[in-house]
Amino acid sequence: QVQLVESGGGLVQAGGSLRLSCAASGRTFSSYVVGWFRQAPGKEREFVVTITGSGSNTYYADSVKGRFTASRDNAKKAVYLQMNSLKPEDTAVYYCAVSSLWTTRREDYNNWGQGTQVTVSS
Repeated sequence: QVQLVESGGGLVQAGGSLRLSCAASGRTFSSYVVGWFRQAPGKEREFVVTITGSGSNTYYADSVKGRFTASRDNAKKAVYLQMNSLKPEDTAVYYCAVSSLWTTRREDYNNWGQGTQVTVSS
């Protein structure tokens, strides 16, 4: 069983950067695909990026492509989301979760963390 804890959120001005972390427990973490999702007030949780177990492959939502970068360090059991050129529309609670599938579908992910708030001011 994998448990996930997100951190690194905060308040930043438009154009700024933040680095989110997703810390995992569990011996089989490296075998899982990890996805980042976000949920803004009044909106559904949406896909941001997914990264394979080895970290060699990633897939980004069009809305963040070129601005966000996902990476992972399996020795530290952690996945990171570097967010640059932030926009007010990036404001949301950011969650990480794991899947055994290479997928962008929210319903294919499990073991969601509690989320971390990102607020981008204009």
